[in-house]
Amino acid sequence: MANAIKQYLPEEQIIYFGDTAHLPYGDKAPASIVAYSKRITEFLIEKECKLIVIACNTASSLAFEEVKKVAGDIPVVNVIDPVVEVVINNAHAKKVGVIGTRATINSGEYKRRIKLLNSDIVVTSLPTPLLVLLIEEHIMDDSVGQLVISKYLDQPVLNGIDSLILGCTHYPLVKESVENHYNGRVNVFDSADIVGRYVLDYMEEHNMKSDKLSDNHHFYVSDYTDSFEANTRNFFREEIHLEKIDLWKSLKP
Repeated sequence: MANAIKQYLPEEQIIYFGDTAHLPYGDKAPASIVAYSKRITEFLIEKECKLIVIACNTASSLAFEEVKKVAGDIPVVNVIDPVVEVVINNAHAKKVGVIGTRATINSGEYKRRIKLLNSDIVVTSLPTPLLVLLIEEHIMDDSVGQLVISKYLDQPVLNGIDSLILGCTHYPLVKESVENHYNGRVNVFDSADIVGRYVLDYMEEHNMKSDKLSDNHHFYVSDYTDSFEANTRNFFREEIHLEKIDLWKSLKP
């Protein structure tokens, strides 16, 4: 997600916080996810961010309204609504599949929001928790990763879909493998690219864009690990430095 935003808005400074102490959010209690998200929002406000992107489907589905309350006048973008907007405006989207973490799928937010705007679209969902772990372990391109993708996508609940939402910000890294599995039969929606374009359009519309190039990005994490730094390089496509900061000393979910 950060890389997509950087591509669309190269002049903007990115302040990134990865809650590595609590990831993955997909198997956490909703109350905990809300508490973590609110505290991170407070931190980003302290850093004088002018717009906040909740770059996690689980947090977007469970904590968006609470994050907006904390953010006040600072605009907040979740990763679900921009994707839903693109889907409902796609004339070929008649039966849409959604894959994501258990928390995202159990929340039912994609289905609820799509049906609210277009009740004719059929929405079917499948939790695919192993994909996050395999992506983070960098084994999606070998035979094990391909087998897991095929096992999930061949589940009966996804039969007959014409479109598929990658409902996790990790999943764009396996978009090509998913598209190859379907051999062009299914339109795969990449949330990272969609949200990056949405943020660009929003900032242009509200005259929020910076007028000079910035490369002074900051990457903060709640717990440092070598594997997460490697994953961040994989996502952001360049060398980055992670700064550990503890936001949770006084947090009481």
